[in-house]
Amino acid sequence: MAGNEQETYQCDVLVVGSGCAGLSAAVTAGHQGLKVLVVEKEPRFGGTTARSGGWLWIPGTSLARNWGIVESPEQARTYLRHEAGNSFDAARVEAFLTAGPEAVDFFTSKTAVRFDMPLTFPDYHAEAPGGAQGGRSMVTRPFDGSELGEHLKDIGAPLPELTVFGMMLGSGKEIVHFMRATKSLTSALFVAKRLSKHLVDVIRHGRGMNLTNGNALAGRLAKSAFDLKIPLWLSSPVRELISDNGAVRGAIVERDGRKIRINTKRGVILACGGFPHDVARRKAMFPHAPTGNEHYSPGPIGNTGDGLRLAESAGGHAEDTLPNAAAWVPVSITTRKDGSKGVMPHFIDRAKPGVIAVTREGVRFANEGNSYHDFVQDMMKVAKPGEEIAAFLLCDHRALRKYGLGCVPPFPMPLGHHLRTGYLKRGATLAELAAQAGIDAKGLEATVAQFNKNAADGQDPAFGKGSRAYNRYQGDALHGPNPCIAPIKDGPFYAIKMVIGDLGTYAGIRTDANAQALDAQGRPIAGLYAVGNDMASIMGGNYPGAGITLGPALTFGYIAGRHIAGQAA
Repeated sequence: MAGNEQETYQCDVLVVGSGCAGLSAAVTAGHQGLKVLVVEKEPRFGGTTARSGGWLWIPGTSLARNWGIVESPEQARTYLRHEAGNSFDAARVEAFLTAGPEAVDFFTSKTAVRFDMPLTFPDYHAEAPGGAQGGRSMVTRPFDGSELGEHLKDIGAPLPELTVFGMMLGSGKEIVHFMRATKSLTSALFVAKRLSKHLVDVIRHGRGMNLTNGNALAGRLAKSAFDLKIPLWLSSPVRELISDNGAVRGAIVERDGRKIRINTKRGVILACGGFPHDVARRKAMFPHAPTGNEHYSPGPIGNTGDGLRLAESAGGHAEDTLPNAAAWVPVSITTRKDGSKGVMPHFIDRAKPGVIAVTREGVRFANEGNSYHDFVQDMMKVAKPGEEIAAFLLCDHRALRKYGLGCVPPFPMPLGHHLRTGYLKRGATLAELAAQAGIDAKGLEATVAQFNKNAADGQDPAFGKGSRAYNRYQGDALHGPNPCIAPIKDGPFYAIKMVIGDLGTYAGIRTDANAQALDAQGRPIAGLYAVGNDMASIMGGNYPGAGITLGPALTFGYIAGRHIAGQAA
């Protein structure tokens, strides 16, 4: 390269981001014969996907039909129309329902991606019109990390708070076995075998090799991309898009301290993971975060809204009319053993019997077994103006040792670290616990007394915990008569403070049904696509079921990859 001439790179498609949506688009375009380049801002690939549960919500797939579950698109359409309300986008929902099953068949037959679907996993509002008890949520099949070869070291790590001895637990059956390891010989043998295999892997390879959940999805998609010889540049942020006569023609990428001009024949697909760590946009769009700092995301810290800013620079517009700008989840802030802070999402502990949530006044305010997104909205509704929005998850000693709570594992794991850091509050009596946690003691005592009156009979007349299919699915199936209800009576008592976090942002770039970014007049911007959390969610600000982020991410990545391949060079 002579003089000051800028280094250039030629390709058909540039994909910005290496999570599910970006790699889905890259693999699809690569299968169409296009020359694809994937660039990733972070030093590891996988994005939010790598630390997620790895579940995808896609109705009408061949996996469901294998269970004998056959549903018409109209049933899922009815459900999504109910969930999205006034934000229902008929064209994009139709594209999702049509292309979703096609995408699953493509990836499971042509790539390294594989899924497993449980017979039962209820939609979060299964009782609503069009809701279902199963056949829509699937999880990525565990993946042998050795298949990634030298790239294994570059995959994003799972959240430490969701691992056991650094080991990722597969969703569903594995978690059940670990919860029952001290009560069932079958589970004890399963856990012993799983731990021993993990230990052997660590000795041999320095890490566990059995990738599960989102790590498995990121690994399988990356393997599929590497099989197609698609290059993946790490630590390579996009600094600006290149436009010509209103069309996006490439981007300037910074790599190894130098700026490289990427010239694309077909265009750029943005998949940068939304804006969970963009403080300014959080301030503008999250009502609970008046300064932008009152929010705690377990997502990768590199997800700072780059995709939205890049699209806006080319004439795109972020969706600002959704009732919820993100997928909310209650989280607790823990101190890890190295002193760093961790963000723990509360997915299933809230539904367990003997667990309730209260405000600072010591009163319950919600059905604790409802979805994390619904639960946080209830937190917001009861918050007092000007106060930090927080709630306390509370249980007795029996429930804590049986089920765990937040980062605190069940028996026989120790509690000491979490007590010492103050993450877990403990009191011999409810009044003592209230003093430790900053809860009104009289209010708490009255609440627990009232709750216990009906709990022995499995009843919760106040909030109906255990009355919904999703509540019961996340409860304890071996506990009766209500898998979500038990008295809180055996001291000492425990509490963990929860605040508001997210599992991904919804308020992305407005797109059409082909995932093309739209300008202010609603016209497609030539050569520019947005997928994943960079694309405005089709869920209308609601959270219908397990995997409603990754399901559309895989599907619209597939749609974008196909569409860009069909565009004239």
